[in-house]
Amino acid sequence: MPLKTKSVNNPLLKTLTGLRGNPRACVFTEPMWGLSMNLCLPYASVYMLALGLKDSEVGFIATVYMLVQVFSAFLSGAVTDKLGRRKTTAIFDFISWSIPCLIWMQARGFWFFFIAALFNGTMKITTNSWDCLMVEDAEKNQITRIYSLVIICGQLSALFAPISSILVSRLTLVPAIRILYVNAFVVMTAKLVILYAVSRETGTGMVRMRETKGKSLFTLLRGYGGVFRIIAKSRGTVFSLVVAALVGAVAMVNTTFWQVIVSKKLLIPDPLLPVFPMFRSVLAMVFLFTIVPWLARLTLRTPLLLGFGVYLAGQTLLILTPVSGIFRYVLLCVSLSLDGFGSGTLAMLAESLVALHVNKEERARVMSIQHMIIMFATSPFGWIGGILSGISRNLPFVLTICMLVLGIGVTVLYYGLYPGELRVGGYAHEDGKEAV
Repeated sequence: MPLKTKSVNNPLLKTLTGLRGNPRACVFTEPMWGLSMNLCLPYASVYMLALGLKDSEVGFIATVYMLVQVFSAFLSGAVTDKLGRRKTTAIFDFISWSIPCLIWMQARGFWFFFIAALFNGTMKITTNSWDCLMVEDAEKNQITRIYSLVIICGQLSALFAPISSILVSRLTLVPAIRILYVNAFVVMTAKLVILYAVSRETGTGMVRMRETKGKSLFTLLRGYGGVFRIIAKSRGTVFSLVVAALVGAVAMVNTTFWQVIVSKKLLIPDPLLPVFPMFRSVLAMVFLFTIVPWLARLTLRTPLLLGFGVYLAGQTLLILTPVSGIFRYVLLCVSLSLDGFGSGTLAMLAESLVALHVNKEERARVMSIQHMIIMFATSPFGWIGGILSGISRNLPFVLTICMLVLGIGVTVLYYGLYPGELRVGGYAHEDGKEAV
């Protein structure tokens, strides 16, 4: 008598085991991002300060990075259509990640980071092409879960955070981070090679490559007027852009200045800096596997408000944490628990909202304009955060608190005007059709 196999009940695990083709290639190679860049990111701002940069210069570098993203986002749709999703991803992954890693590895001062930011900012081109590569051939009812899996894969670096701590404690900060950037170069380059080898051009990508053959990049960019009209006609798209811009601005300020407040104000030893993001990442993965699938059954209003509210509580607790005593470690862990849930939920929802509203035939160009708008809206906040941090380490997080409150207000207003719209798990859409 044959044995009965137990089916996978968790929706994320079910999606993971059922992935095929390009979605499988993109999701399964994504953990390599965590094994490369995410080992460096907990120290990025502190590394700059250790090499002599001021808080305002760190913020300025973040703003330059964002402004280049605005420009590259504008180009990304035309480039992605012209070269194809697969080739664009490979080329610009190397330009935007592999090359900057080599610059960061040997950085000596401000201009190294400035030049690296110019290369790194082109990542919006590969963000667009990679998104198209991942979701264009996917079932629409998988999109939200695929983005959840991507976020989880990015968080897997938490398991390797002790490597960073050990290196810093043994070698001191600067030599250790230089080694981690060498590792990031090797792993990220391997990632793009593997993804290119195991993926295939999407159906929509092949159509767009044929349609754009023989046309110059300038000619393709001239057609963007119609793309703006497509975006403006969809209230759901406009709402998704506002949410994504707020989430992006909060994430940029939090990512850039969290290490600064923890290291310089709360005086947490450098070897412990990766431990707290590791704790946040583990919690984010737990939340995405457990609570978020339950939230996906609800209208978008509930998880959005919950994400903004919990994130707000985490940021508030961070600036209230005392600067001495063992109790500050406890409060930091609680703050990061709230941040992990809030940021993970909002990141998934923001990405999904944008992807769900894209016109399928014009996905690359519409998403390029969406990314450009989001980057343009968020770009000043790195510089603003740097100025605020120079005045007080708390002020960048007062800024994020204000933005999260604004997010709550926008969500309440939108769903007050259009109740019942947009469910994450796949039910009502603004036109009455199934969303996912």
